[in-house]
Amino acid sequence: MAPTLAVSFNDSSDITDFVLNKGNGVKGLSDMGLESLPKQYIQPLEERMCGTKIMSHESIPIIDMSKWDDPKVAEAICEAAEKWGFFQIINHGVPIEVLENVKEATHQFFRLPAEEKRKYLKEFSPSNNVRFGTSFSPEAEKALEWKDYLSLFYVSKDEASAMWPAVCKDQVLEYMKRSEIVIRKLLDVLMKNLNVTEIDETKESLLMGSKRTNLNYYPICPNPELTVGVGRHSDVSTLTFLLQDDIGGLYVRGNNDSWIHVPPVSGSIVINVGDALQIMSNGRYKSIEHRVIANGNSNRISVPIFINPRPSDKISPFPEVLASGEKAVYKEVLYSDYVKHFFRKAHDGKKTIDLAKI
Repeated sequence: MAPTLAVSFNDSSDITDFVLNKGNGVKGLSDMGLESLPKQYIQPLEERMCGTKIMSHESIPIIDMSKWDDPKVAEAICEAAEKWGFFQIINHGVPIEVLENVKEATHQFFRLPAEEKRKYLKEFSPSNNVRFGTSFSPEAEKALEWKDYLSLFYVSKDEASAMWPAVCKDQVLEYMKRSEIVIRKLLDVLMKNLNVTEIDETKESLLMGSKRTNLNYYPICPNPELTVGVGRHSDVSTLTFLLQDDIGGLYVRGNNDSWIHVPPVSGSIVINVGDALQIMSNGRYKSIEHRVIANGNSNRISVPIFINPRPSDKISPFPEVLASGEKAVYKEVLYSDYVKHFFRKAHDGKKTIDLAKI
């Protein structure tokens, strides 16, 4: 029988050390079969999903991409980005095998012994671009989130081949390579709708100058109603390209303080607008708050690719958007400052974007 929490730890600092410093993550706690949630993970009442208004009859758009050239597809993409900020795409051209391989590679990484994963903790990682961690920003959070992750910032194929964990690097690189075609097409459609007729070198840098892929792991949780997998936030990306498994648990904010589940659809990819695109589109495209619930019955994984400006880029509304006399809602911000501001604090809904508001 698996030991219970009470048998294994003397106090909360032992748990923190086990999870954060020893490389066990929350998966280590979950694997022990603990019967109650450690107090560090108990979220304040207002951050829990219980009692929250769920709009079960609502759903984000699902767009069939098999006919890229059909104007109705472009129209659906732009409408979804303006109204919802989230949509799912099917028949997108990324082979199902590539998606299945990266999901399996995610499980393989998190199955590694703690001492192997520990090599990629911030203080030990061979590169700043490879980071194994848990929760979101533990040093800033009053309550921790029930999630472990491996974050892979892409610099070059050579750097990735040398520095990324062997158990998952090939599968992640293939997933990123295959997804880039789809991402470019999506951005092309979204830009044309903003009167940006050509994505030149400068625009390409602003839209997709850097990329980061996360392997997220949400282990079985003893009291899922008391905590969160990921707290309320919007992404700081241009676009996020998300592969989720078949477990479910991602919710996006709807109207009237309600939340809408994003159900897993076989072979689909979830696309969402990030804050950078909201700023560059002067608010036409919406970066929407979302969250992930904890699960008491199943382990869940997801693999988002964050498409971002380069850290050194300054972002502001595109001149083409303002050409008709529309007033700028956002000022120019250095993207690295924006990202630092996001990671400096706990997840707090849409507050990050206030930094760019005029």
